[in-house]
Amino acid sequence: MAKLIYSAITSLDGYVADEQGNFDWSKPDDEVHSFVNDLERDVGTHLLGRRMYEVLAVWETMNTAGQAPHIVDFAEIWRATDKVVYSRTLDAPTTGRTRLEREFDPRTVAEMKEAADRDLAVGGPNLATSAIEAGIVDELHLFVSPIVVGGGKQSLPDGVRMQLELRDERRFGNGVVYLAYGVRR
Repeated sequence: MAKLIYSAITSLDGYVADEQGNFDWSKPDDEVHSFVNDLERDVGTHLLGRRMYEVLAVWETMNTAGQAPHIVDFAEIWRATDKVVYSRTLDAPTTGRTRLEREFDPRTVAEMKEAADRDLAVGGPNLATSAIEAGIVDELHLFVSPIVVGGGKQSLPDGVRMQLELRDERRFGNGVVYLAYGVRR
């Protein structure tokens, strides 16, 4: 059975965006980006909220000529991955290999995990909150940035308790720390 993984780049104080909605501080450098690419190769399907989808959709049509190898690599990974966008307001997806769902149904996602031969990833803190609250997230991959932003959009929801097991860790030259946790059931 495949795993459902929530990945986020977060500030040290636990935010994916600051109070103004900015996340420019979270842009990965070449080393972190290459590491993310290696993690993404194992993902067969991305589950995305509308906002996260719109941020990532640029990779579909980005001109990668002359770009750094890790940029070209991520664009190829993105284009080859299936995507499910959960939105009540999006008219239609603008990327290939993408389907639109109006409602997030944890039972349907659990069935997707059961049937999949590659892992699923949930992207965006709002959608991830729904998956975490439903108890269907199997792993958390957090990239902790060396910054405190003081408030904003939380990377993890309030009111949820999970027992975790540290499975992997890595420190990068730019001060980012990667922490991979498995959810104990």
